[in-house]
Amino acid sequence: MTSDAGARTGSHNPRPPAAPGIFSAGYLWATIGSCALVFLSAFESLAVTTIMPLVSADLDGAALYALAFAGPLATGVIGMVVAGNWSDRIGPIAPLLTSVALFIVGLIIAGLAPDMTVFLLGRLVQGLGSGAMNVALYVVVARIYPAALHARIFAGFAAAWVVPSLVGPFAAGVVAELTSWHWVFLGVVVLVLIAMLMVVPALRMLRGGEQPDLAARPAWAIGKIGWAVLAAAAVLGLNLSARLDGALIGVVAVAAVVIALVAVRPLLPTGTLRAERGLPSVILLRGLISAAFFGTEVYIPYLLTDRYDYSAALSGLALTGAALTWAGASWIQGRLDSTLSSVNAMRIGTVLVLLAILSAVATAAFELSPLVVIGGWLLGGGGMGLMYPRLSVMTLSYSTDRDQGFNSSALSISDSLGGALALASTGIVFAALVGLGGAWPFAGCFLLAAAISAATLGLGSRVGTGVRAVAASDGPHGS
Repeated sequence: MTSDAGARTGSHNPRPPAAPGIFSAGYLWATIGSCALVFLSAFESLAVTTIMPLVSADLDGAALYALAFAGPLATGVIGMVVAGNWSDRIGPIAPLLTSVALFIVGLIIAGLAPDMTVFLLGRLVQGLGSGAMNVALYVVVARIYPAALHARIFAGFAAAWVVPSLVGPFAAGVVAELTSWHWVFLGVVVLVLIAMLMVVPALRMLRGGEQPDLAARPAWAIGKIGWAVLAAAAVLGLNLSARLDGALIGVVAVAAVVIALVAVRPLLPTGTLRAERGLPSVILLRGLISAAFFGTEVYIPYLLTDRYDYSAALSGLALTGAALTWAGASWIQGRLDSTLSSVNAMRIGTVLVLLAILSAVATAAFELSPLVVIGGWLLGGGGMGLMYPRLSVMTLSYSTDRDQGFNSSALSISDSLGGALALASTGIVFAALVGLGGAWPFAGCFLLAAAISAATLGLGSRVGTGVRAVAASDGPHGS
């Protein structure tokens, strides 16, 4: 009953009008445009993971398989830092438009690549744009939506994975088999352009809103951009170390990891690498769980095509199932935000991801039915769906107007750098074990990911409020 109706019936306690939702008139275009950008990112990610075995075979790039995934994540760190600082200075509109342009250029280079070197160049440019786009989009959300709607819009982002999850992997496999894998990249360009047409009204809405105080704008963080470049270079060096001989592999690999960790410290909130309570643990958990999950996922289609003779289209269905459970769990947690605590969501999610990775280990090590890993990966998607939106919401809840860009970029940097380091490490493991034959290289990669996943089990209880709950207000001092 509306308040007017209550007044007409003489009620003294009329029901208050419903609060506006993310699809109400004031937020409709912002929601459609933002979700459209998430949609294209999801489609590209799932499509590339599905067709990479074909790309690797066509361009003779098996030795650089992991780098094709880790490279974009590494350059994405640079894009995140630039976009975060840029957004804090003048708002997210210019960073978002620039990042989308870079994303398109990278897709075109990769789609037209005649060899693996050019393909990798396209992937690096693509990663630079994608990383910046994610951070700019987070700041758009922070500037447009009230805090009460953050859980809903991030759940909407997860739901935006549903359609590409249903058609993306399978469609990419079919296109690659019937025409060429080149068209998978070139086709995504069209999706990007359509998404930008949809997001323009949201940007106009933001431009007309309240702008940050000019005097309060931070200076360009040139030093932090330099640290981001160093971290990206270290990740690329870690990937390339697998091509060295003998003891040099271990020396270069250890040096690259140390340099990456030193370089990333100024890019994260204080105490992140020490897992201090509050925002630091939120950021660290995001990086570790991304490393474990995506370090496993990129090898699942490879395992299915190499060991079980699955077609590219059929192997992509494993990713489809996980993406659907991810979206479903995200939707559920968004409706349970007042009854399911963030700590419990993290605890359940980390356990589900670990079980999913162990199913991959068992499948590869004992040559079990591929249905074991496909079914197990459904659990992993559900676990990620419980955690990802909550981690995003908690990051913004720890942020102020002055550090939304920095904290959003820190979350994305942890996400990408964790995945990049994991992929680089699994690439080394895969190369070291390939001489054993069989599924041992896959089993080794999955075991490493399982060890990373196990390290996340104790972090869930540290994401809530505590002595470092106001870490965001301390400013970006490093870890």
